[in-house]
Parts: sequence; structure tokens; C-alpha cells
Amino acid sequence: MSLVGEDLSWISKVQVNQPAVLRRAEQIQARRPVKKEWQVAWLLKAVTFIDLTTLSGDDTSSNIQRLCYKAKYPIREDLLKALNMHGKGITTAAVCVYPARVCDAVRALKAAGCDIPVASVATGFPAGQTHLKTRLEEIRLAVEDGATEIDVVINRTLVLTGQWEALYDEIRQFRKACGEAHLKTILATGELGSLTNVYKASMIAMMAGSDFIKTSTGKETVNATFPVAIVMLRAIRDFFWKTGNKIGFKPAGGIRSAKDSLAWLSLIKEELGDEWLKPELFRIGASTLLADIERQIYHHVTGRYAAYHDLPMS
Repeated sequence: MSLVGEDLSWISKVQVNQPAVLRRAEQIQARRPVKKEWQVAWLLKAVTFIDLTTLSGDDTSSNIQRLCYKAKYPIREDLLKALNMHGKGITTAAVCVYPARVCDAVRALKAAGCDIPVASVATGFPAGQTHLKTRLEEIRLAVEDGATEIDVVINRTLVLTGQWEALYDEIRQFRKACGEAHLKTILATGELGSLTNVYKASMIAMMAGSDFIKTSTGKETVNATFPVAIVMLRAIRDFFWKTGNKIGFKPAGGIRSAKDSLAWLSLIKEELGDEWLKPELFRIGASTLLADIERQIYHHVTGRYAAYHDLPMS
């Protein structure tokens, strides 16, 4: 799809009705997301959407190995047996790491005998303020090392200054550098200035070939919020109506509790329908969420609450 001339004329006219979006977000958040008797089933479903993430300066091969083990065995086997869900192959959707740690993750997952995808952040994560040539090389190196999903960050300056064609061209180059790997485009919505810019950036990212659009790096002051998500999900819906192509959605940053995860699943179901509730089209970027989900399942099974460190490892 070429993005020149009149193809861009519509983007300058787009306006998001912010009060309406905020009202919709309040309505959804005021509801109980899932009936109590269905909560455990939905929490297990939520596990399968998690991109289990570590993006710390002190990441080492050993903690990447632990992350990969947890991705393969996210919930203790005795809890799964009590729910009659053992042997069902419940794993997280992917692991997500820095480019320099991709080899460690690929090795650890291979040793564990599982085919969970490895996602790598790239393009000067989290700020995206490096030369384009460097950002593209970072994608290529991560793919060479075995990453099959690349979470890129956009250059926020291009959004804030309205350079939509330049943004499109950069993301097209990211798409090409990914080759066969899936492209997940992080908008860093907390730094885009307005919900209107969030919608515009979402549409440009999808037009340029993104497989997913993602809210945040998790490093911004404001990360995944419901108003931003509603705008991005409406953009995904509009893009689907216009093109017939289903694009995935990934909220990330600040999603820490089991209750949060249920609210996000409920939002996807309401805005896009059940067909988006699969790992090919929905992910949750999180590092600590899984621990709380396991705590809540433990409580359901045993009737007791336990601190996470009280739970024996799988």
C-alpha cells in the first residue's frame, strides 16, 4: 500500500472524541469483568496470552533460563491437576528479552524441548533515539539470533511533529528487516500527546505492515490505560473493516494483577469479539502478572492465600 499524495489526506482530518472515549473506559472499568465461577478458566486463558518479559540492565543467562522455564511451566503442576488441566500444554505465548539475550532464550527453550517463540525488543528500545541504520541492524541481528517476534519502538518525534509519511517509511523498513519474524510496533502512547495521535499512529503502523500494535514499552510514566486501548482497538476494527486484515493488540506496562488481566480480556471481548481472544491476535506484556495469577489459582484450589515465595516452584 503506497502512502503518498491523497492517501494521506484523511490522516490530518482524524479527530478522536476524547470525552466519549473516557466515558466508555469508565463504563467498562465499573463492571465486574468475569463471573466468579468462570474466573479460574479465564485466568488460565490469560496465561496463554502473556509475553513473559524481562528487560533489566542486570539480565544474565541464568535469569533468562529461569524465565524460559517459567514460560514452559507457568502454573504449578499440582494446581493444574486439581483443576484437571494438567497435560493441556498451558504455556505463556512468548518470552520477551533484550536483543543481546535472544541467544540465551533460544538455547534455554531448545534445552527445555519447547517451541515457545522468542520476542526481542529492538530499534533503540525504549526511547528509539538512535540512528535508523543502527535500529535496522538491531532487528536483523535479533532475527539472526533466533527471535521470531520483534517488538520495535517508533520514533515519537515523527508523531509529535505530524511527519506521517516518514513514520510510515520507517515502519516499512522495520517490516522488511524483520523478514519472516512478526512485527509488533510499540507506540509509546504515553508520549504521543493526544488520543488523536494514538489513533493516527495506530493506523500508520498497521498500514506499514505491523502484525501487532502495542501500547507501551513499560518504561514510560504512563503505560497501558483503557482510554488509549479503546482508541487503538477502534483503529484495529476500522482497519479490519477497510482491508479485511486482522491486526493484533498488545497492552504492556503496569498490568500486574490477576484482576487487571481479566479486565483486559473483557475489554478485548467487548471491543473486538471472541475471535481476537487468541495468542495470534492478543498478547499481554508483563513481568510480574504471572505470579499473581498463580497466587489466585492457588487460593481457588486450596482456599488459602499464599505469598508467592511460599509457593514451591514447579
